[in-house]
Amino acid sequence: MSRWLLVVGLGLVFAASYAAAQVGADRRRSGYQDMGEALQKMQDDDTANPGMLFVQLGGQLWAKPAGAADKSCADCHGAAAASMKGVATRYPAIPQGGDRPVDLEGRINLCRAEHQKADRLPPENRDLLALTAYVAHQSRDMPIAPPYDHRLDAFRQQGAEIYRRRQGQLNLSCAICHDDNAGKKLAGVVIPEAHPTGYPIYRLEWQALGSLKRRLRNCLVGIRAEAWPLDAPEYVALELYLMERAKGLKLETPAVRP
Repeated sequence: MSRWLLVVGLGLVFAASYAAAQVGADRRRSGYQDMGEALQKMQDDDTANPGMLFVQLGGQLWAKPAGAADKSCADCHGAAAASMKGVATRYPAIPQGGDRPVDLEGRINLCRAEHQKADRLPPENRDLLALTAYVAHQSRDMPIAPPYDHRLDAFRQQGAEIYRRRQGQLNLSCAICHDDNAGKKLAGVVIPEAHPTGYPIYRLEWQALGSLKRRLRNCLVGIRAEAWPLDAPEYVALELYLMERAKGLKLETPAVRP
């Protein structure tokens, strides 16, 4: 009984926080709005957005057979423009038969293992990023809509705790930068609100496409904290919280950032 009450209590807490987030939804800002006009134009123009090269590669991989089953993504799902529309807005999520959430990259790897009998692609692998960007691109301009699933509550709570926890030699938390000081400048750069609206994302700093996990790892290194391995479940928990925090904002994949 006490465990059931805990689950219900967590659900009520998150329901209240979701409602509070929506009250201030019109004041939330994507990192896109903090960029200069030149970078905004680069993101908006598909012929100039370097992330679109990865989307194109992802489209090729979608139609290409892989693994021992010699099946492609298209063999199961058909045209991505129809079957994948809205999918990226709902991840991370718990897959059928699973007991913990996976992000979109994790879901792609599950499909590869289960249906294509192919090896899982490692984090930050070019093909995995390209496939993820291609799938997420089908949901561009759609609002982020995290699933209502009480099984996610404990994981989302873990993500919220990580977000607010002081870490590293600089003794900072995500919230100190991206809630308390969002909009201010650090080393001449505007501190964003850290909404994950455009991942996988092309950063000029990287000269490449990268995942949200890579960006979160960069932040941990920046505050001189010990970074988790790229396959650590903490990243998925934190993404769960960040996606709920960004609920209603539109996906931009592939976004461009400095």
